[in-house]
Amino acid sequence: MNQKNDFDQRVVLVTGGTKGIGRGIAEGFLAEGATVVVCARSAPEALPSAAGRSAEFLPCDVREADAVRALVDAIVQRHGRLDVLVHNAGGSPPVDAATVSPRFHEGVIRLNLTAALHMAQAANATMQTQDTGGVIVFIGSVSALRPSPGTAAYGAAKAAVLSLASSLAVEWGPKVRVVAVSPGLVRTEQSHLHFGDEAGIAAVGATIPAGRMAEPSDIAQACVFVASPRASYLSGTNVLLHGGGEKPAFLAAAQAGTS
Repeated sequence: MNQKNDFDQRVVLVTGGTKGIGRGIAEGFLAEGATVVVCARSAPEALPSAAGRSAEFLPCDVREADAVRALVDAIVQRHGRLDVLVHNAGGSPPVDAATVSPRFHEGVIRLNLTAALHMAQAANATMQTQDTGGVIVFIGSVSALRPSPGTAAYGAAKAAVLSLASSLAVEWGPKVRVVAVSPGLVRTEQSHLHFGDEAGIAAVGATIPAGRMAEPSDIAQACVFVASPRASYLSGTNVLLHGGGEKPAFLAAAQAGTS
């Protein structure tokens, strides 16, 4: 537990907080003493829990502006405030950018960019009325900063989210801070879909300078920090969590010094 009790009597909303990175983030804030609400389109079999406490669940399709406003209204009616929004909901399956339908690309951008703006608008409207303001954290992606083959629209949307964070920080400060946290490769319950079995996951992890993929708890700790008073001067920027980054391809291709 955080000895400073930064999150006692604080209310945190984590979108997409029922699995993967979002679940880890929810559990991180629970461990710090926050009241945590998670949302998704359908309820999970088990709610995120930590330190003997569980998150609350409210259904929401974050792509729908009316549903987003109703979600924030419900949280405020129930708890009287909203102190932190961690907008984590998003994603995209791999597709061929040359042949996939325009409707698919529009859907990816709607989920990963437009929904972020909807959520931020609704949260900001409440936070601006609070003496203590609030913090909005967008979960970005390393895909915003390097080629994203197979998920081109997703990478483009995440790049736009970084721009969104910097612009909203200017518009909404000083009452509301806006920050992006961008993970690199993260091990979740769906990692096998992208990297194969345990050997494949370990092989990918070995290519990262840190020697492993991130765990959801690594992302959670970054979110807890940027949302805390200890990061009160942190706004309009991107925190990149990639374990040292991906090694340049030329290192494996180069022949110099191998003979």
